[in-house]
Amino acid sequence: MTKIGVIGVGQMGSAIIKGLKKDATNKIIGENPVNPRVSRLAEKLDFKLVHAIHDLINLDLDYVFLTTPAKITLQIIPELINLDAKTTIISSVAGVGYNNLENILPNHSIIRIIPNTPVAINAGTIGLFIPANISKINAVKITHFLEQLGDVISVKEDQLSIVGTIGGCGPAFVDVFLDALGDAGVLNGLPRNLANQLAASMVKGSATLASDSKIAPALLRDQVCSPGGTTIKGVTSLEANGFRHTVIEAVNQANQN
Repeated sequence: MTKIGVIGVGQMGSAIIKGLKKDATNKIIGENPVNPRVSRLAEKLDFKLVHAIHDLINLDLDYVFLTTPAKITLQIIPELINLDAKTTIISSVAGVGYNNLENILPNHSIIRIIPNTPVAINAGTIGLFIPANISKINAVKITHFLEQLGDVISVKEDQLSIVGTIGGCGPAFVDVFLDALGDAGVLNGLPRNLANQLAASMVKGSATLASDSKIAPALLRDQVCSPGGTTIKGVTSLEANGFRHTVIEAVNQANQN
């Protein structure tokens, strides 16, 4: 059994809990101020809910997720000093660096992650920074633990921002693309629900192929674009209308700190 604390049961904390609950061997304790939404979630997902950090002390936790806003995180970090030293602290807080955490909690293993909300269905994209002071054995153990939530991509700490932008904002960009594909399907005679289902299935399959094959997207595109065919005509229209530049600029704008 793996015992896990989740501090902050907001959007990301809730998503992490949902993903972890898929494994019955995970015992989860959420910490959050009194909130009817969180209470209903705890009842629905059957996890223990407490309302103060000190209620997590002495629970022999293996991992504690920090999913609170940066300002709140800096206020509550000192309260974690009494956690068992074997507890690994996993911070998903943007804007609070490893050094900030390590200076206050020097006796704990601390890592940083930038996940996205598909962790709720165990299909997340998780940027992971593991500092050099964590042994290779523990690094492998931590990575394996996080892999139950989705794909884990190890990066340097200064790369977490762009990883978070693409992984975290990207789903919204894809949703806009899906909506546009659905509109195009309706325009060409498909019922809305069928058009949306078709678009989602296509994106899922294309993304899975790119992920599993490790083939560069441009090469996968070339495999579909036959000379003079319909696909290359569509791709040419995307280029003419600035699709590629629009995507790059959207990421750049979202990554502004």
